Formats: sequence, structure tokens, C-alpha cells
Amino acid sequence: MQTRRFARQYKKLHDNTVADVDAAVDVVRENPQIGERKKGDLAALFVYKFRSNDQLYLLGYTIEESFRLIYLETIGPHENFYRNLKR
Repeated sequence: MQTRRFARQYKKLHDNTVADVDAAVDVVRENPQIGERKKGDLAALFVYKFRSNDQLYLLGYTIEESFRLIYLETIGPHENFYRNLKR
């Protein structure tokens, strides 16, 4: 599932970046534990890092174990990723 924030950010991406994001989502779907779990006030968030167009992108997601669901929370370049996420 994807959140509204993720859907808005996904819509703004360029076509070649969209393909890389789709590949990253497939990787996370196959192995949800592949991302790095954050600490502190973002403890529920996992972040998977990947490259697109020579730029580092981060895919933020949470896992609902009881229903085996992955919630795609946010996507974006590394710059200001966490600052924007906390808003």
C-alpha cells in the first residue's frame, strides 16, 4: 500500500526515475527487512537506499507484521529527506 504522500511524490518523478523506484519497491516487497531501521522518533520507519541517475534516493516504508503489509511512506533524494519526512 502507499500513502498519499508517497503517491504525490511518485507522480512528480521523471519516467526514468519511476522505473528505478519500481525496481526498489520490488526489492523491498521480496525482502522487507532489507532496509535500515531508523531510531528515535522514526523508529517505525525502514529506509532502503538506491541510486537513480547518479543520485542517491531513499524509499521510506513501514511494515505491519500482523497483516503482512508494507506501507510505502515516502520517496525522494537523500537531500532533506528526513527533514521533510518529519513535517
